Amino acid sequence: MPKAKTHRGAAKRFRVTRNGKVLHRRANRAHLLGKKSSRRTRRLARMNEVTAERKNILRLLRKR
Repeated sequence: MPKAKTHRGAAKRFRVTRNGKVLHRRANRAHLLGKKSSRRTRRLARMNEVTAERKNILRLLRKR
């Protein structure tokens, strides 16, 4: 049986920590940054934990 392949779209969007948490980038940090406050853009720069679709994302990344 061939090896299971990682879903490349998911691999570019999510990261799994050593403890098994799934992290993603926050939205609204790509463009139109002039009108957003520095405080807001700093907050958006941080990674955020995924809770709802964690099981499906791990399946796409082939991590158990």
